[in-house]
Amino acid sequence: QVQLVESGGGLVQPGGSLRLSCATSGISFSLYVMGWYRQAPGKQRELVALITSGGGTHYADSVKGRFTISKDNAKNTVSLQMNSLEPEDTAVYYCNARHRITSNNYWGQGTQVTVSS
Repeated sequence: QVQLVESGGGLVQPGGSLRLSCATSGISFSLYVMGWYRQAPGKQRELVALITSGGGTHYADSVKGRFTISKDNAKNTVSLQMNSLEPEDTAVYYCNARHRITSNNYWGQGTQVTVSS
């Protein structure tokens, strides 16, 4: 059974930092492109960042220079370090795993990030 479990969300003031983590099980982690997506109220889910099986990264323009995605192949985890957070970053953040060949797709349950003073 595939499981993606996010943790690390919460309430933070503008300019602050949070680190999200996603623990995976039931997948061959090295065969998956791992990503973080977010969905704000009334908006569509959008890509925040992804990291390929080879370690290449891609970021949405809105988070470049502020967010960093990384993974630990030994622990089957992917993380998102978020710095200089802005109120516009408020959303539910979801972890995603997409098989690099078959495109089989799995989602976590989401974790709330709220940036507010």
